[in-house]
Amino acid sequence: MRTRAWWIGCAFLALAAAGPAAAQAGMSSAFGNTIVSNYPDGGWVKHWFNPDNTYVAHFSDGRRISARWRVEGRNICLTNIRPSMMIPRFCSRMVEAEVGQTWTARDPLGRRVRNTLVAGRS
Repeated sequence: MRTRAWWIGCAFLALAAAGPAAAQAGMSSAFGNTIVSNYPDGGWVKHWFNPDNTYVAHFSDGRRISARWRVEGRNICLTNIRPSMMIPRFCSRMVEAEVGQTWTARDPLGRRVRNTLVAGRS
């Protein structure tokens, strides 16, 4: 079975959204899964998207952030990032991925990361 996820920051491959309803429908497979971003130094970030347009991330050093997500054309963007970070908004291209798929991307600071879509919320 093919599972689709749309991912931010560390990853996202192109798909044009027809509007808010299409974006929400396209995100539905991501809601129950985890995107894990792995850094070369061994650090990681777990990312979770929710149907109410909220986003939560948990870092390997114990930090947590929350934000709001929305689709803007071929990008997914985070706004209202809390606690406040160096950037108030971050957009990245969208990625269509299957559970178990890995892809590379850049984080908000431009560092290369390896992302994996993992089944469930871990």
